[in-house]
Amino acid sequence: MPRSTATADRILRAARTLFEREGAQGVSMRRVAAAVGLTPMAIYRHFPNRDALLKRIGDDSFDAIVRHWDARGRGGDVRERLIAVQRIYLDYALAHPHLFDQAFSMARNDARRFPEDFRARRSPTLNVVADAVEDAMRAGVLRQDDVWDVTMTLWAHTHGLIVLYRAGRFNFDDSAFRAYYEASLQRLLRGLEAMA
Repeated sequence: MPRSTATADRILRAARTLFEREGAQGVSMRRVAAAVGLTPMAIYRHFPNRDALLKRIGDDSFDAIVRHWDARGRGGDVRERLIAVQRIYLDYALAHPHLFDQAFSMARNDARRFPEDFRARRSPTLNVVADAVEDAMRAGVLRQDDVWDVTMTLWAHTHGLIVLYRAGRFNFDDSAFRAYYEASLQRLLRGLEAMA
């Protein structure tokens, strides 16, 4: 690995550690530099500004969740695949709340927009869910409908519950919230199932 790549990786690891602990407000070029033993100006050789560093952290977050979703979103029972990707979303949000916010809850100029970007398959994360929805419709598990509209309905449901939970709108611990989340997802899926 070239030295500049190794240094950039060290910078990213330090920035991500600060980010996970304190959120975006905890990441400054000065603090990251101190964590890796560089001068603040040295970081600018690898990242032009703080926004670029934060964007890279967000992009890496998307990549991580895509890998998890993709691994669980292939093969097997199609209904279980739909549930698995929703569980992974919750797992990620609870394990990495600041990264979750950066990736899925913050306004960003480069954020994908519904419907055009999603229908054009520009969302690596939701492509996995849409593929599982389409497979479930093809298998007769979910009734026929617009794949992307159903995918967005599932995302709005799971994301909305997580955001409400993280905002303190539930009087549950993580375990009780997981049980509620799971039951709510099952109710939603029953409403989307194909009629026997």
